[in-house]
Amino acid sequence: MEALEIARWQFGITTVYHFLMVPLTIGLGLTVAVLQTAWYRTGKEQYLRMTKFWGKLFLINFIMGVATGLVQEFQFGMAWSEYSRFVGDVFGAPLALESLLAFFVESIFLGLWIFGWKRLPKGMHLLSIWAASLATMGSAYFILAANSWMQHPVGVEMIDGRPVMVDIWAVLTNNTLLVAFPHTIFGAFSVAGGFLLGISWYHLWKRRRDGIDTVGADGKVVVGSNPAIGRDATDHKVWLQSLRIGAVVAMVSFGGVSLTGDLQAKLMFDQQPMKMAAAEAACHDGTGFSILSVGDLGSNDCDDMVAVVELPGLLSFLANGDFTTDVQGINTLIPEYQERFGTHLPSDPIYGERAGTEIDYVPVMEVTYWGFRLMITFGMLAAAAALVALWIARKGTVPESKWLMRLAVFGILAPFGANSAGWIFTEMGRQPFVVAPNPDPDGIDNVFMFTAAGVSPGVSLAELVFSLCAFALVYGVLLVVEVKLLFAYCRGGVPSAMPELLKQQDGDGPEDGSKGKDDDDVLAFAY
Repeated sequence: MEALEIARWQFGITTVYHFLMVPLTIGLGLTVAVLQTAWYRTGKEQYLRMTKFWGKLFLINFIMGVATGLVQEFQFGMAWSEYSRFVGDVFGAPLALESLLAFFVESIFLGLWIFGWKRLPKGMHLLSIWAASLATMGSAYFILAANSWMQHPVGVEMIDGRPVMVDIWAVLTNNTLLVAFPHTIFGAFSVAGGFLLGISWYHLWKRRRDGIDTVGADGKVVVGSNPAIGRDATDHKVWLQSLRIGAVVAMVSFGGVSLTGDLQAKLMFDQQPMKMAAAEAACHDGTGFSILSVGDLGSNDCDDMVAVVELPGLLSFLANGDFTTDVQGINTLIPEYQERFGTHLPSDPIYGERAGTEIDYVPVMEVTYWGFRLMITFGMLAAAAALVALWIARKGTVPESKWLMRLAVFGILAPFGANSAGWIFTEMGRQPFVVAPNPDPDGIDNVFMFTAAGVSPGVSLAELVFSLCAFALVYGVLLVVEVKLLFAYCRGGVPSAMPELLKQQDGDGPEDGSKGKDDDDVLAFAY
């Protein structure tokens, strides 16, 4: 292994781990804001309970996302200093806007929301969660602006071998960004929808298992009550409405992901044709979309690839919107890349041991091919599960089957898998470039950087291995902490976020739900 490979593994592992928190934070944030708005407008108890329960899970996930996200920017300087020097003039503005504007607003208003229960006016308190949730999407926009520039450089001039930003508006309205942002947001809502669905199914199933709810002769639910454990009729409304909301959000999000994904694919065919050719294992020019291709494990040689099942015309539709135009394959693109960017890396010390070695312009096809398909498969499974869940729960509850419950809970992972597979495909499909060149005439020519040139020259293999192991250990501990917290609060149900519900049943609090002595602790909700 070389320092470059370890540096890539380190950045990839920590980034994928961090992005497990990001879509759930974005999706849950706006969901909680909508639920609190419903409570504000209707005054119905179930919406208050839903707001506090899902809000508690949102907070746990948010704080873990902050802790893991801080490492990302430090890694630019630690392992990727040459890359940081190359992109620094461009990335400075969007990342500063993310930190000083979006994250600042996010943190301030989230603090007001956490500590403002029963202290701020209801309207101001509602405004706080809306400001915080919209700021999370603002953070995503600015970070995606930086990432989209790596995919499609715009708004710069090359001065002394470095891109210097001359048009921030071009960077912030990059056509790659304008498609990647809604695609990412819809992906985030698919995660939130699956999360609501799976946890709500578990609680409806638990009510059935404990004998609280039963089913009448007509197949409809007969809602029972056990106030001693916080399982009253309102509790049933919380989970049934959460399941239905989650299912609808998941299905709508899949539609949004599909539409924006189609636009994104068409841009990729123009901007990064090799990435999309590798994603389809399209070795030769043609119109057919590969349903299944096989080849030798670890080989990027098209001679080792065999298309088993193809769908004629679909690849042309994804690329051009028609069914007849030939799409360039890998064998056609390789000579074009070699003519533009050379057959070997320059003999420059910045490339270290790789200086002068032959360039492989084809990304790892196992990753791009299966990453693209796993992204689609997981997304379709999540949407199909949501549709089935809506049908099964149409009469107000779910079956007593433990296996169906487990399937619903494990189904929470499907949209997470779709998001992770999509990002792995997007980033690894760009190789061997860390900043992709522009075959598209709308881009700036000759702005690119090979990944081999981006790694810090002064960092040794031993140092990178040590930091990789250290990050893995710390992140492993954080993973255990987050999973235990989420499991504890999910299993505890609404009383885990509103312990006053149980206190009222024990006679320790006011029957009308007004602020009692124990509820006066400003940190009660944060705890």
